Amino acid sequence: MAEERVQRRLAAILAADIVGYSRLMGTDEAGTLARLKKLRRDAFDPNIDKFGGRLFKTTGDGLLIEFPSAVDAVNHAVAVQDALAAANADVPDQQRLLFRIGISLGDVIVDGDDLYGNGVNVAARMEGLADPGGICVSGTVFEHVSTAVDVGFDDLGLQEVKNIAQPVQSYRVRRQVEDGGANTADDMPAQVASDHPVVAVLPFDNMSGDGDQEYFADGTTEDIITALSKHRWLRVIARNSTFGYKGKSFDIRQVAGELGANYVVEGSVRRSGQRLRITAQLIDGATGDHLWAERYDRNLDDIFDLQDEITDTIVGRIEPELGAAERHRVERMPRTNLQAWDCYHLGMSHFYKFTVEGNQEAQRLLKQSFELDPEFGNAYAWWAYAVVLGMVYWDTEPGDELLDEALAAANQALAIDDQNAVFYMIMARTALARRDYTGSLAGNEAAVRLNPTLAVAHCAMGDALAYEGRFEESIGQFEKAIALSPNDPQVWAFLTYGALALIFKQDFEIALEWTERAAVIPNRQYWTLAHMAVALAYLDRQHEAERAVARLLAEKPNFSSAFAEKKLFFIKRPEQLALYLDGLRKAGVPEQ
Repeated sequence: MAEERVQRRLAAILAADIVGYSRLMGTDEAGTLARLKKLRRDAFDPNIDKFGGRLFKTTGDGLLIEFPSAVDAVNHAVAVQDALAAANADVPDQQRLLFRIGISLGDVIVDGDDLYGNGVNVAARMEGLADPGGICVSGTVFEHVSTAVDVGFDDLGLQEVKNIAQPVQSYRVRRQVEDGGANTADDMPAQVASDHPVVAVLPFDNMSGDGDQEYFADGTTEDIITALSKHRWLRVIARNSTFGYKGKSFDIRQVAGELGANYVVEGSVRRSGQRLRITAQLIDGATGDHLWAERYDRNLDDIFDLQDEITDTIVGRIEPELGAAERHRVERMPRTNLQAWDCYHLGMSHFYKFTVEGNQEAQRLLKQSFELDPEFGNAYAWWAYAVVLGMVYWDTEPGDELLDEALAAANQALAIDDQNAVFYMIMARTALARRDYTGSLAGNEAAVRLNPTLAVAHCAMGDALAYEGRFEESIGQFEKAIALSPNDPQVWAFLTYGALALIFKQDFEIALEWTERAAVIPNRQYWTLAHMAVALAYLDRQHEAERAVARLLAEKPNFSSAFAEKKLFFIKRPEQLALYLDGLRKAGVPEQ
């Protein structure tokens, strides 16, 4: 008997989902359901009929709608979001029902009234990329509707999305307001104004006077775009959009406005004989102010190795600068009606203070962030890391129950985005605190593989390797972290953790050098001075060791050998802990 043929058809699929639905239901179940029913009745259902759609699946907080035309799907989405914005205008922020909408055009499998297949899956992933109150469409939708609908589009580039084999070209829909102008942040719902920062990397100029060097300038630009895209808290404009400005004179602020970018990277390449000079700069798209600039001079030995090195170096410098710019932006905002993205960056600004008060406030704000948006993986992950650091440095008591909560939060972040290198690094840090050394190494290996320019991942890998006794590999990872991000807010930790690895290796001279470099960094922690005292003691420089202990006790009066043993609960090898504690005693640190 012949196998029954699978019925397929081409369809535009719209996926819609409520932002923070679990939080809203937990706060006011009856009121949330009533508001949801009203919005469905007033906004979604009339427009489904108007644009020829068919609702084929609902969940508690989501909808899947089929349209015969991509144009109709986009027009429906725009009409719905405009209606929802109007309905939410007088609703308190914490009670607003904001939808994300994603649209794809593709082949679907028909099963009765239901639809399955890649077309449905991609729509769901586009919905996940959309802003709260916004719309995101796939590249196939854009190709069919870009000149047929009265909206603008921001190119989000190729996006790697969960359970889709190939990256998906994606676009954000920029809706029009009543006066015909494009939406600005002030026109949009509060959560939309706090969107992920968008970065445009403009084509690097070939200043060599030699057209044969054009390929190197273009290749450097493309590699930077690709490498920045691995930092998944950023949105990076695709090459095909930014290369439209190649060879043209322009005003950075105008380009940023046209591309919808918050930040712009530009630079130049100049070759003279066997010498190459590359400049790069990061610019605030709104003001035109330079946030960072650097020049690199290299010998042309292996051109492709050089290109890789320059790319890693530039991206390693830029990503922390972008994080600092976002934190400064949020710190200047009023503290009323903070949304998830604002809470996250405000929490991170407290995290990087590296104080007991800063850590407590970071934990509070990061928790508030993921409670506001349960799909915000960054907030879960960094909350877990803040909890672990509270145990290692400050007043959080080490305990299995809290570490289990931290691991669950890190795993929740990975469940949201299993291609995020930062999440693997934080999971690995949490595993290490739970003395799961195999899990820690595996998580760090995944982080470095996914994003070779992520300095904190190399630092975490160095730490994990040190506890395994693999010192040469460990020191190499710390050196890589420092080279990638010498201005990183955690560079004191790169140096201090590296110094501990060098102590375990019994390379006390170099360990002392690393602690001396870390000691002058303003936000460094007391462990830097403890490691310095140990290194000096083993070098038989007793007077200097005692001075280091005096500085240590001035900063951390309750520091003792017993305190250090309690805080170093994650060290794997007894001989490593014994070496360290003996060094503290030799330096003159009190026993209790």
